[in-house]
This record gives sequence, C-alpha cells and structure tokens, in this order.
Amino acid sequence: MADTNLPNAAAELAHHEAIRRARLRVAERITDLVGNTPIVRLRSFDRATPGVEIWAKCEFFNPGGSVKDRAAYQMITDAIRSGALAPGKTIIDSTSGNTGVAYSLIGGALGYPVTLVMPENVSWARKKITQAFGTKLVYSSPMEGSDGAIHLCRKMVAENPEAYFYPDQYSNASNPLAHFLGTGREIWEQTDGRVTHFVTGIGTSGTVMGTGRRLKAYRKDIHVAAIEPDDALHGLEGLKHMASSLVPGIYKPAELDEIIPMPTDEAWDVADRLARDEGLLVGHSSGGSMAGAIRLAKRLVAQGKQGVVVTLFPDRAERYFEAPVADPVAAAAR
Repeated sequence: MADTNLPNAAAELAHHEAIRRARLRVAERITDLVGNTPIVRLRSFDRATPGVEIWAKCEFFNPGGSVKDRAAYQMITDAIRSGALAPGKTIIDSTSGNTGVAYSLIGGALGYPVTLVMPENVSWARKKITQAFGTKLVYSSPMEGSDGAIHLCRKMVAENPEAYFYPDQYSNASNPLAHFLGTGREIWEQTDGRVTHFVTGIGTSGTVMGTGRRLKAYRKDIHVAAIEPDDALHGLEGLKHMASSLVPGIYKPAELDEIIPMPTDEAWDVADRLARDEGLLVGHSSGGSMAGAIRLAKRLVAQGKQGVVVTLFPDRAERYFEAPVADPVAAAAR
C-alpha cells in the first residue's frame, strides 16, 4: 500500500502532469481517465447563503459513471502489484451496483473476468450495464440488502478461494487510499485551498474517510461531515445506516467531525431540485449529500461566518431507472 504522507516534489510533478493530460483528454487507455473530475458551483443554492459558497464534485464524469471507479481501480492495481490478483483469477465482490460497474469496466480493460454478488432488487439499469461488460451476476436475497450480498460473496470465496480475488471493498485500505491520493487532492487544488467544509454520504465509507484525511493533512480545521440515512428502512440506495448494518472495516467515525442523519424525503426533494434548478440529474445519494451541504452552509450563515462547502455527487440518476413494464392489455390490443 502506498505511503499516505503528503507526496514529495517528484510525486507532485507527476500529479500535475496527469492533471494536464486529463484536461487535454489524452489517455493511453480508458482507466487513465479515472479521476480528475470537474467541480461545479451551485449558485441557485448558495444565493440563499450569502458569504458561503457551495460546490459539488461531479464523480459521474469518471469513465464508469461513478465515484466507485476510483476505489475499484486502486484496489485492483494494488492487488496486481502485490501479486494478490494474478492471471487466471476472477475478480469477485459484493456490490449494490456502482462498484460493480467499475469492476466490470476495469476488469474488461485489464483482461480479468468479473463476478458480482448483488441484491436481486438493484436497479435494472445497473444489472444491464454490468452484464454488457461480460460480467457474471449472482443475486442475493432482496430482503437482506447489501449485507446479504456480503455474506453470500464471502461464502462463495470460502468455498473456492483459489478461483477468486476478493477485494472486499468494505475492508480494503486501498479504497480510502484512492480518495486520499485523488479526490482530496483534487478538491484542494480546485478550490485553491479555500475549502472549509467537506460533506458526503457513507456507503463503504471510503470516500469520506480518504478525502477527509487528505483535506485535514492540508489543514486540520477543515470540517469533514458524513451523511447517513436516518432510518434502517430508507430509500437512499448506496448509503448505509450504520446502526443496522455490517460496519465496514475501513470506517473510522472518530476521524469525522460530524455525522448527519438524513431523511429520505429531504434527499429526494433536493435531488429533484438539482435537476430542475441546476440541470444536474443525479442519484438520491447525491441529493442527500447536497442536503447536508445546505445544512452546513446555513449554519455558517447563522453563525455569521463565511466558507466554502464542497460536496460530492457519486453518480447520475439514470443508474436508478427501471425497465418499462409491459401493459398486457395494450400488448393484446396490438
């Protein structure tokens, strides 16, 4: 695993060269386009919070369409370097969708087969996207959510350990490392070091942990907040209600400044407003993160303070679209 100290001068030069090439859209292969995503100011929202800017990191610009490209690529390339992933092995992991798409894209690009274990009720769109890469899908009970997929995946690996490389995104240190090396550095550079607050949702927790560590390495007083659903029976796909879930091994809540419980309705309403007022058609977890950013911005205003609040949009809304259901009456009439 790479050192998590701030990079030396040579590494910084390499980072800047990578950014330059990314801006020119020059890539030797599709995986070179992971990261260096744009950040956008949300003026229709921060007009209500004078003195406090609100920005969003648009992770749907990753080649696989979500923030999970970062962690998946880091976990796979670290495993190749260490020898844990060798030719002939199949990449396997449990996922609610976005990490699965990322594994599928990266596995295809690097020449490794992929098997995914996911709850049967994940969106139709994400099932079809992963299958288009040639990925094998194994479904767990929809009643058991992401935890059921984790249990089934572990059982499959235990029964045939030589066949699989199991990254285990919930416990793999390379997951937050991807965000320490990439996401956090990019946010710092894109805001010219002005960022005061960072807020995003908890799924595996890799994004908030790794990004938060990097931002606090730059300046310890940057406030890092995590969004989690306020109830076990929530409607924010991809996010975890920790009290009722298997807690990821990489989750270190003591490193966070704040955890914000988020009602499903509030997150959905903000996601709708993002589409209507900003032209950003994002998933409901993005709506939850944005709702958290609004709360932080309003708090700063109430305290008479200025700030730069940055949130992160993991994906776009079409990942959650369902296939149309045929109308049997209309079909019979035709």
